Amino acid sequence: MAALFCSTAWAQTYRPYGSNRSRGHVEIKGDVAVAQLVQKHIELNERVRTIPGYRIQVASLSGTASKNRAFEMKDRIRELYPGVEAYVVFDEPNFKVKVGDFRTRLDAYVFLLRIRNDFPGTIIRDNIYPTQIDWDEMIPESEDDI
Repeated sequence: MAALFCSTAWAQTYRPYGSNRSRGHVEIKGDVAVAQLVQKHIELNERVRTIPGYRIQVASLSGTASKNRAFEMKDRIRELYPGVEAYVVFDEPNFKVKVGDFRTRLDAYVFLLRIRNDFPGTIIRDNIYPTQIDWDEMIPESEDDI
């Protein structure tokens, strides 16, 4: 004769949502160097306050009087396209003339189409960091962003 026993064991007790629950304590143990690295990353992000974006490289000039030609081109860009920032960057041995602080590659491409007749040979450059952002002037997209 065989006997069959069935039992159920619960490791936790069931409490319906909203009932009086006890609060737990979580402690994470890890290397101190990791915590220091994370803290340095946080401090850097708070100090830099920039966003990635795109610029259009209008020219890369080298040789005699390249610096003067680069600044003349920068002035011409500002004259032809008011409100758009232009930059001269020295990347030895070249002076590069760049324009714009575009948030997306599409924005940069639209402007490239606009200026390519005046400045043939322009290309979009990645990984620029536009000028400092005035966070107080940023407009939230929704109330959740406030």
